[in-house]
Amino acid sequence: MVKKRICVWSGPRNISTALMYSFAQRKDTTVVDEPLYAHYLTSTPADEYHPGAEEVIADQENDGQTVIEEIVFGDYDTPVVFFKHMTHHLVDLDWNFLKDTINVILTRDPRDMLPSIVNQIPNPTMQDVGYAAHLELLNYLQDIGQSPLVIDSKEVLMNPRKKLTEFCEFAGIPFDEAMLSWEAGARPEGGIWAKHWYHNVHKSTGFQAYQPKEVPIPEHVEALYKQCLKHYKRLIFVKY
Repeated sequence: MVKKRICVWSGPRNISTALMYSFAQRKDTTVVDEPLYAHYLTSTPADEYHPGAEEVIADQENDGQTVIEEIVFGDYDTPVVFFKHMTHHLVDLDWNFLKDTINVILTRDPRDMLPSIVNQIPNPTMQDVGYAAHLELLNYLQDIGQSPLVIDSKEVLMNPRKKLTEFCEFAGIPFDEAMLSWEAGARPEGGIWAKHWYHNVHKSTGFQAYQPKEVPIPEHVEALYKQCLKHYKRLIFVKY
């Protein structure tokens, strides 16, 4: 039944959940929320400081290869499956499976992202935010002959219809007007970690208009911000 498996590779606080909600409005699409999260937590020290880590590990399959075989390439009742992933979850895995998926990289200006993530992870590292992982993934996909779509979250918020149409064209599916709005509240597909991360999306009924962050970059992540900005600019350069 499945004809298209779309993998969106994001970092945290990048509107990836809103994008998942958007695709969940399509009748031809099943959405899957971060199936590699428990694999990541059990493969890195992140289990020591991610909120709700023990619950995630208990709730999800921990073996990443099993996730790929049984979930990413599992059977679904819809022709399209949308997987919301975090790029940094791709640890200790054979990336060869990506040749059989449609891959999209979702990024965000770290000036808008870092003041938000410190609410969940007070002392984030590059591993937590995914910018370096984005570039590593981009290089890998290009090496295997793919040209992944790179999306800036800001552009989606500024013109959802246009950017969703471009996304759909890249994936080879028609744009659906239903993708522009949804009912407020949690979705059944949302991960067990939703109570820690999805507060704003649960209150939304569509993509919120872009507003730049007015709070300053916390001093203790200023060095990380400068590193992230370099990676972000390289991604955007590729995009254009």
